[in-house]
Amino acid sequence: MSIVVNLNTVLAERNLRSKELAEMIGITEANLSILKSGKAKAIRFSTLEAICKALDCQPADILAYKKE
Repeated sequence: MSIVVNLNTVLAERNLRSKELAEMIGITEANLSILKSGKAKAIRFSTLEAICKALDCQPADILAYKKE
């Protein structure tokens, strides 16, 4: 996939666990895991907004485009 999810990096920088983030933004750990692994086909803007708000970051901090 051309979109790379850097959520693990941002979580590590903020010393947060996936479980904590999932609770903060109101999604299941399973759905967050799918997103972190890059296997998600889509992400709702409301979810992206909640992640950015919880982590105090911009979408570009957690998503990147990589040419194949």
